[in-house]
Amino acid sequence: MIGRLNHVAIAVKDLEASAKVYRDTLGATLSPPLPQPEHGVTVIFVELPNSKIELLEPLGADSPINAFLERNPGGGIHHVCYEVDDILAARDKLKAQGARILGTGEPRIGAHGKPVLFLHPKDFLGTLVELEQA
Repeated sequence: MIGRLNHVAIAVKDLEASAKVYRDTLGATLSPPLPQPEHGVTVIFVELPNSKIELLEPLGADSPINAFLERNPGGGIHHVCYEVDDILAARDKLKAQGARILGTGEPRIGAHGKPVLFLHPKDFLGTLVELEQA
């Protein structure tokens, strides 16, 4: 069902300072900051030859990233994102197997302009999983 690893997301308190580490220390190529108000985050993508790192900074007081950063003040890995060929078929199969889909269960448009869903971490070895339509 899952395809390639699309990205690993890291929650950060200071997006520009975090981007500087990847850009200046590691020599990475970065996307410009991309506000995602419907998800409560601003993101910067670190481009890698085989995948991406997504740096997530809270956008607004209601950002879901705020609670993560309260528990992990230094930031840290927030989720992993896998591509799927058919997000609705993947959702339906996962639900039939007992997996919990977060939110309404309907895909929303993510930072890449494609439909995404999040899966409950308790169903996936303690890891928040994002699925993105390939």
